[in-house]
Amino acid sequence: MSDSVLLSARQPLPPIDYSHAAGAWIHTAEGDSLLDAASGLVCVNIGHAHPHVVEQITRQARTATFASPGVLLPAVQEELAGRLTEAVNRPGDGVSLACSGTSAVELAISYARLIQRSRGQDGRHHILTARLGYHGNSALTLGLSGHRRRRPHPDDALGLAPAFDPPYPGHHRDCPHDRCRASCADAVAEAIDRRGPESVAAVLIEPVNGTTGGAYTPPPGYLAALRRACHERGVLVIHDEVLTGLGRTGLPLGADHCTDAAADIVVLSKGLSAGYLPLAAVLVNPEGVARLRSGPRPLPLMGTMSATPLQAAAGLAVLDVLGEIGALDSTRVRGGDVAAAVRAVAALPVVQETRGVGYFHAVELAPGTQAAALAAARDERLLLYPFNGFHADGTGEGLIVAPPLNSTPSEVEFLAQGLRRALERTAARSEDRSHR
Repeated sequence: MSDSVLLSARQPLPPIDYSHAAGAWIHTAEGDSLLDAASGLVCVNIGHAHPHVVEQITRQARTATFASPGVLLPAVQEELAGRLTEAVNRPGDGVSLACSGTSAVELAISYARLIQRSRGQDGRHHILTARLGYHGNSALTLGLSGHRRRRPHPDDALGLAPAFDPPYPGHHRDCPHDRCRASCADAVAEAIDRRGPESVAAVLIEPVNGTTGGAYTPPPGYLAALRRACHERGVLVIHDEVLTGLGRTGLPLGADHCTDAAADIVVLSKGLSAGYLPLAAVLVNPEGVARLRSGPRPLPLMGTMSATPLQAAAGLAVLDVLGEIGALDSTRVRGGDVAAAVRAVAALPVVQETRGVGYFHAVELAPGTQAAALAAARDERLLLYPFNGFHADGTGEGLIVAPPLNSTPSEVEFLAQGLRRALERTAARSEDRSHR
């Protein structure tokens, strides 16, 4: 696409000419169909063109698409905010709406600093993050992100950098154990102490690593230990659940897999918008809400397109569907069939590791095999999401497997069979090359 006017990221395979999408399927201009086993960019969580969402967006578009903030009553937005706190079991939270995960993360950071100032802690402004983490594509959030390939040029990083190692194999460099444990949250405490607790507003983390490292999950008890270490030092905890929130990990929140781990501030986006309209949300716990409302400074809320009734109607419809399919059930972890499909390829010679939880999994591949694996998957009518550069030296490649949360048993079986055949073909091709 060298003649394209669009500036876009380089991809290992050319884009597909498609005619339409429905449910878990992408239909090509040639009449073929492919299973969207990555849910777009891990966001089309209830499938494409869901009739209920399309109907509610259309209905709201006929009523009002925009309502000036502070001038017209935000009735639809208010309903969404209330429903959202119920969906993630955070009663009493305050909610702000935004139009992207990046802008919502920046809003969460602003709130953390305002809350600290309302406590009389004017010096607390630093935000500490983990190496390998990713929190958005603005100048600020890229500066805080730790994924090597996405780090900005040093001159463009605003003096920011990640502060501590995450608790994942090969990434916690000074881990005293064979495999990370809850006590590896000591690295976070040490990072706060090095920076000076009186200067740190919040620690910003992904409860489950996203597409930068490929679905790494923290060891049991880690998130609770991190929360405890932060609160002992007066530091707030922000959970970036842009990717993991609202059912992607099999529970309403990624942090729900750990007890006593609730964050002070939570950021949601992909699961809330489900790919229909730009939408994100920031949830602040009751103590934070009280401080924000009583503080002397205005809240950083004004964004022209950050909270329209049309966006809110889409979010409400998405929550309807998530509730209907059981994705907001906090009593059981969904996605076991997807996990089984991914684990079934773990022993193939081209696979170095599989990991993940719920409907979010990664297949780490042998070096130099990703493009072939993606092509083989397309031949099997599967769309997967590539991830790269997660090792400390900038190497590492793999595939994200993340189908819609309402995938049928037959669609998951289609995924399982196609994934195995694609990776078997990739392994055979790799072996042939090694013998030449």
